[in-house]
Amino acid sequence: MARKLLIWLVLVPLAIVILMFAVANRDLVTVSFDPFSAAQPAASLTMPLFVLIFILVLLGVFVGGIAAWMRQSHYRRTARVLEGDVAGLRREVALLNERLAAVPPQGEAPDESAHLAFHPPRS
Repeated sequence: MARKLLIWLVLVPLAIVILMFAVANRDLVTVSFDPFSAAQPAASLTMPLFVLIFILVLLGVFVGGIAAWMRQSHYRRTARVLEGDVAGLRREVALLNERLAAVPPQGEAPDESAHLAFHPPRS
C-alpha cells in the first residue's frame, strides 16, 4: 500500500514534470568538443537540449556513485576483516563447547558442564 502511495504521490508527478521539461526544451543545440575553432568545430554533436541535460544528469549520478563507492572502500575492507574474525571466533567457541561437553562431570553435580556451555548469539 505504501509503495503504491509513493508511486502516485511522488513518481507520477515527477514523471509529468520531466515530460513537460522535455517538451519545453526540445530545441536543437550544438555541443562542440573543439576548443580552438568555435565557427567550424572538428568534433561536435547536435541534439535536443533535454537529451543533453538528461545525459549530463545521468553522468553526474554515475560519477557520484563511483566516488561514494571509492570513499566507502575502507569500511568494506574493515567489514570483511571483522567477518573473518567473527567466523574464527565462532569456530573456536564451537570447539570449546565440544571439549566442554566431552569432559566427564566431576563432584556432586552430575550435569555441571551443561550450564557452562557458551552459546554465541545467532546472526
